[in-house]
Amino acid sequence: MNPDKYRVKPGGSVNLSDWDTNDDGDLSKDEGRTLTDELQLGLADWQERLNAEGRQSLLIVLQARDAGGKDGTVKHVMGAFNPNGVQIANFKVPTEEERGHDFLWRVHQRAPRAGQIGVFNRSHYEDVLVTRVHSMIDDSTADRRLSHIRHFESLLTDGGTRILKFYLHVSKEEQKARLQDRLDDPAKHWKFNPADLTERARWDEYTSAYQDALTTSTESAPWYVIPADRKWFRNLLISQIILDTLQGMHPQFPKATFDPKEIEIE
Repeated sequence: MNPDKYRVKPGGSVNLSDWDTNDDGDLSKDEGRTLTDELQLGLADWQERLNAEGRQSLLIVLQARDAGGKDGTVKHVMGAFNPNGVQIANFKVPTEEERGHDFLWRVHQRAPRAGQIGVFNRSHYEDVLVTRVHSMIDDSTADRRLSHIRHFESLLTDGGTRILKFYLHVSKEEQKARLQDRLDDPAKHWKFNPADLTERARWDEYTSAYQDALTTSTESAPWYVIPADRKWFRNLLISQIILDTLQGMHPQFPKATFDPKEIEIE
């Protein structure tokens, strides 16, 4: 499995029809789950190093259509981390206070501090997706916002924050099945929102908006298009990419400022 296969190259256009939603990496479900369990141990270890070092941070951005698997990713991948070192933010409709500022104001406040892993379950990209599809902003404004986002992410990386952006690529057929499952299972009714069907009817418009958003992939803040029809493969691939990134950051436990051999506990 080569994670770079799923990375959006900087520059140029993006066509989501070129990306398979049902990829399995030539693995079986059992093989994938076994590998994911192994990766979870590595994620926990390297997060502890990141937290102890306290000099770098990691921001994980999750974007997807309704029922695309953002919450499942948080549960099954981020669940490997110590909650004390993770900040999870979910950006919904802006409050009156937030609307009184620029669109990135509320986002910057939730960026992870040094030593932390931040997870954006929906993110600043909502302001060039939902707003664009529903004609709250025009194309010119969207282009300016995309430029601001590139500069914003560059600011974060300059300050020691690594950024990983995941678009969970689910097919229209799989989304239908998942929404139907929410209707059929009383225990999942709370997950269903009739408004999701309104958004589903704008499938092509969202595809176009996402394709433009994915052009913000850079070397320091890459987008990955994650096949999301198979939940187990989604979890495996994201776990591998995060682990590779943490290892590349190479956080280290700080050296003691004392000599442990000279300390005696009575």
